[in-house]
Amino acid sequence: MAKKDTGEKIIAQNKMARINYFIDDTYEAGIVLVGTEVKSIREGRVNLKDSYAVVKEGEVWLHEMHVSPYSHGNRYNHEPLRTRKLLLHNREIKKLYGKSRERGLTLVPLKVYFKNGKVKVEIGVGQGKKHYDKREDLKLKDDRRDMQRALRERNRD
Repeated sequence: MAKKDTGEKIIAQNKMARINYFIDDTYEAGIVLVGTEVKSIREGRVNLKDSYAVVKEGEVWLHEMHVSPYSHGNRYNHEPLRTRKLLLHNREIKKLYGKSRERGLTLVPLKVYFKNGKVKVEIGVGQGKKHYDKREDLKLKDDRRDMQRALRERNRD
């Protein structure tokens, strides 16, 4: 009997999330989708830029995630920017509700991926960075790159 592959296949990442936010905690959530959305996500036609999550009435909702209409869809194709419900355990929803009420904390989707054939979204609890924090991160990144480059050149000789 063949062993089933349980690895993650990342479809989309929100690269700006790690630049604009300090990410403290991450949560894995399922997402409620309609049929053509799943097919479109399989094609990689999803964008997390400007998307965010909100806890409302004991449920977590994902706003502004753009899933392009399915290329072979008919008149029953989905709406690209509709609000989608995230599936989490009650205790996780309560934690997220408490954290989202704190000043300066935001729920940011980090990536969309397939796990065991199901679409999952990784949600991060983030605190917005100031402009000087972003500059400091860029400086550290440049310094690391320069050190790596120097090590590579030294190892060549």
